[in-house]
Amino acid sequence: MSMPQGTCTTCRRPQRRLPKRIILVRHGESMGNLDTAAYTTTPDYKIPLTPLGFEQAREAGKRICEVISDGNRAANWKVHFYVSPYVRTRATLSEIGRAFPGERIIGAREECRIREQDFGNFQVEERMKVVKETRERFGRFFFRFPEGESAADVFDRVASFLESLWRDIDMRRLDQDENSETNLVIVSHGLTSRVFLMKWFKWTVEQFERLNNLGNCEYRVMQLGPGGDYSLAIHHSREELESWGLSPEMIKDQEWRATAKKGSWNEEYTWYLDSFFDHLKDSEENGEAEEGL
Repeated sequence: MSMPQGTCTTCRRPQRRLPKRIILVRHGESMGNLDTAAYTTTPDYKIPLTPLGFEQAREAGKRICEVISDGNRAANWKVHFYVSPYVRTRATLSEIGRAFPGERIIGAREECRIREQDFGNFQVEERMKVVKETRERFGRFFFRFPEGESAADVFDRVASFLESLWRDIDMRRLDQDENSETNLVIVSHGLTSRVFLMKWFKWTVEQFERLNNLGNCEYRVMQLGPGGDYSLAIHHSREELESWGLSPEMIKDQEWRATAKKGSWNEEYTWYLDSFFDHLKDSEENGEAEEGL
């Protein structure tokens, strides 16, 4: 009996087909962004969008649809959404979705693991101001809010979400049409999106600390390169990457990913090793000096 097209003959499981893009979107402006006093009377997950937030989400939907459809040049494209369970992210997704025809949407799934960093329950405004000042001295990644989370805690649940995401991709739950390209849009929060990028690109804690937060309804487009690596440098300019806080080494790596061939390894940029082993960098510099003699 012949095997169905796109099926691995050894494991009898569908071959992996990667989404063309993974787009991370922060929610629109919320009442908490407008006035932090909102958190003293309303739980974080119930904070709604402002009227401007709804407008931002509608405009973001149009821009994201333009990206995915490649200016209407891409004929067969589909989109699947993941969304944080918070009121402001669900409302953002609802407004973004207005830009997409129903036949283009594969599905949408609420995902609790991409929720906002937990800052505790009802927040006392003056106390939170002091706590956030302490965080700046302690370090944004490891500082844990009283009764809440650290960015490191968010990293752990984002890592768990990514395992599930890869399983969905492998099982073809997000893409069942051989003739179309799939795009994933993840509507979440600023820190959660930064942590997602940190985990995906294997950035260090020091590199994470460099990153600036996304603005309301800003998005980051990770696009698949020819070698099967995702890169921010395909859609975004070097100037954008610099403005987000990426170091020159991080930008070079993104540019390499954008054009890398399948199965290749980024040997030119050794910062993966240099950050741990000083003697390797010293050896390389000595070797270059000897070659110049």
